Amino acid sequence: MNTIKVWLLMGTLSVLLVLMGNAICGRSGAMLFFLIAMGMNFFGYFYSDKIAIKMTRSYPVSEAEAPDLYDIVKKLSQRAGIPMPKLYVTPSHQPNAFATGRNPSHAAVAVTEGIMHLLNRSELEGVLAHELAHIKNRDVLVGTIAAALAGAITMMANMLQWAAIFGMGGSNDEDEGGGSMAGGLIMAIIAPLAATIIQLAISRSREYMADATGASIAGSPAGLANALLKLESGAHRIPMQVNPAASHLFIVNPFSGASLMKLFSTHPPIQERVERLRRISL
Repeated sequence: MNTIKVWLLMGTLSVLLVLMGNAICGRSGAMLFFLIAMGMNFFGYFYSDKIAIKMTRSYPVSEAEAPDLYDIVKKLSQRAGIPMPKLYVTPSHQPNAFATGRNPSHAAVAVTEGIMHLLNRSELEGVLAHELAHIKNRDVLVGTIAAALAGAITMMANMLQWAAIFGMGGSNDEDEGGGSMAGGLIMAIIAPLAATIIQLAISRSREYMADATGASIAGSPAGLANALLKLESGAHRIPMQVNPAASHLFIVNPFSGASLMKLFSTHPPIQERVERLRRISL
């Protein structure tokens, strides 16, 4: 199922890129953006973990620098039956975490600086088990490709907006299929919204599954349930400077404190997640 999702995601967002290229300068633009989409899909698949790490400005951490973190992840990885992922730290005081990579053998887990100071060991185990569940369930690739392609679409949509403002719309030659300035402006508005909707459709259900699998890996749902409540409170109090296209990767929405961002939340309600966890009997 996740393989189908990956192909569907890459195909859909690639079509959006081609439409945007056509809006800029007609058929020649559509062909150029098609080639760009193919290149993005290639790099998104094989270098997905590096893309997400760069987007979040995370840095690698050694076992000497974070012995407790390594100890927890080693034990949980053995329980999950997957190779130990690379570990990173995201430079943010907001408590949060995410996993990325294309498969269990090429995966990474990142925790923010803030989460290390907020959670006790049981709660941190719950969060890390949740991230390892994403890796075990092989849904990290879907989220990372969504982040990479949605980020690129948003960037190109911004280019379209500036082109429309300064009257640099596509050719009006109907034989070349040129897009008008108005068409470019419409695509500039619609494309990022479409990318966000695709992220919404993919992200919410996988969070519930990762919560349940993570509770099984950790041996108890209590640590993760308590952690989610603390993380939600932290996200409200402490802002995070991160590319919005990568927001769905995190265990809780890093923009949950912003009312506008709630309209496009890529995460199910924390209270619902906590209630589901508390109903789990292991």
